[in-house]
Amino acid sequence: MKSCRRQCGQCAVRRFGQSLAVVAALSGLDLACPNAAFGQANTVFRWGTGDGGETKNAAEKLAEPLVTDRPDFTEASSTVGLGVFQIEGGYTYSYDATATSSTKGHSYPETLFRYGVFAEWLEARVAWNYASVGETEFGGNRTSDAGAEPLYLGLKIALTGQEGLLPEMALMPQMTVPTGPAQFGGDETLPGLGWLYGWDLNDWLSFGGETQANRALDETTANPYLEFAQSLTVGYQLHDRIGAYTEWFVIAPDGADVDHTQNYFNTGLTFLLNDNLQFDIRYGVGLNEAADDYFTGSGLSWRL
Repeated sequence: MKSCRRQCGQCAVRRFGQSLAVVAALSGLDLACPNAAFGQANTVFRWGTGDGGETKNAAEKLAEPLVTDRPDFTEASSTVGLGVFQIEGGYTYSYDATATSSTKGHSYPETLFRYGVFAEWLEARVAWNYASVGETEFGGNRTSDAGAEPLYLGLKIALTGQEGLLPEMALMPQMTVPTGPAQFGGDETLPGLGWLYGWDLNDWLSFGGETQANRALDETTANPYLEFAQSLTVGYQLHDRIGAYTEWFVIAPDGADVDHTQNYFNTGLTFLLNDNLQFDIRYGVGLNEAADDYFTGSGLSWRL
């Protein structure tokens, strides 16, 4: 039965590849490998020859330093690789103050499970987090809420590798399902889609971005609306095992009753303890009144 399931999975990948051949023909992209080896290609499409369409075995993948989705807002435009399991998590403290009150937030363990399934270019994603928020009225009462946030489920599909000015890209269909208290996500399934893109400019400088559109619920009225998010990040390789980034991102509601657009700037450092283990720290500030005043945190990523 085990070998039969594996064979069926490979057949499904090949059938998916055949259908993508039509998309490739219409878009002008080349399909990375429209044959039985399609599942071993690093990306679904390729801009030309010699980019992300080439194959790598598991040993070659694991010999490279891991690439993580944290600590910045922008996720990596690459997948972990077939059969590779990666865990990322951390803690974030946030603070915001108005003329009448202050709000402190704690977010942990920010766990993201990433696993390469069926093909090198396909990644399954599950995330779980717990949040605690306390509000203190100046000269008055203090209120607090705590609970599990909605469970996150998603896929990451590596579309292309980089070729010159043409970017490395990935698509990320995703959703949250109600698994916790109503004040931390309501009682609706909220689907969304993310588009990731990036460029390695040279050995020490990279640039990337993420564009998202997700269904969301207003924090005050719980009515649904469409939420857009955009980020731009610059990465710096300071040392073989030390990296840094600076980033801007915005969360913009469209049709919300009360929720407002939030702009942020943040920066951070990553420390590669070995090829499979990375520690990170970050700090960010809000750029407008609706955003939190600041946030800070740290995390750990581990590739098994």
